[in-house]
Amino acid sequence: MTPPEPTAPRPAVAVADLHVRFGEVEAVTGVSLQAYAGQATALLGRNGAGKSTTMRVLAGVVPPTSGSVLVAGHDVARDALSVKRRVGYCPDVGGLVPRATPWEHLQLAARLRRMPEQGAEGWEPRAREMLERFELGDVAHRVTAGFSHGMGRRLSVILAAFHRPDVLLLDEPFDGVDPIGVEATFEVVADARARGACVLLSTHLRELAIGTCSSALVLRGGAQVADLDADELSGEAGASAYRALLD
Repeated sequence: MTPPEPTAPRPAVAVADLHVRFGEVEAVTGVSLQAYAGQATALLGRNGAGKSTTMRVLAGVVPPTSGSVLVAGHDVARDALSVKRRVGYCPDVGGLVPRATPWEHLQLAARLRRMPEQGAEGWEPRAREMLERFELGDVAHRVTAGFSHGMGRRLSVILAAFHRPDVLLLDEPFDGVDPIGVEATFEVVADARARGACVLLSTHLRELAIGTCSSALVLRGGAQVADLDADELSGEAGASAYRALLD
């Protein structure tokens, strides 16, 4: 008897012909992508390319105007709350409470996610480990109002990955971040992939996208202009190809 053909894995994120309009402005025009568990996909492009709007839709923050968007099996247009429960989201701007400390941010996140306090899955040991990894341990009890932009970005990455989500969305995580923060973010992406999470990361920095992701979707003016393996963007030839796609 012939064994059955193995079924193809279902994508953790499936987007088909996504359009997003704000009044008369169409911020995203026909983006389609599939991203899988254990893989990392980059959204590449200049500022205004539609990367952040696409990420907000995937996070369940902004509804799609048209098109189909499934995240962890849930339709963002019909069940945004279930999507939010399955993702960890680092927005491109904001997201922090100025009068709260990093520890208070993590404490609140743990309570909202109903994470246990102690043990192998406890939130307190994980919070300490992640703050130290991003060199924020010394400011764990300082309010974030005095943080630099880079420090805020590092904390936002921690908060996104803290609860070990099925889908990790990092929007411009390298913006204004020093080499230590970049390396720590690389580690967060690698850890997420190792445990089988799907990672989507937006950036305009080609080199950092190549360092973290296996595939890349290039956006320009809200439209999708290429869907490539990350290797195709490496080296001088990759740099030239990327510049050509943005022109």
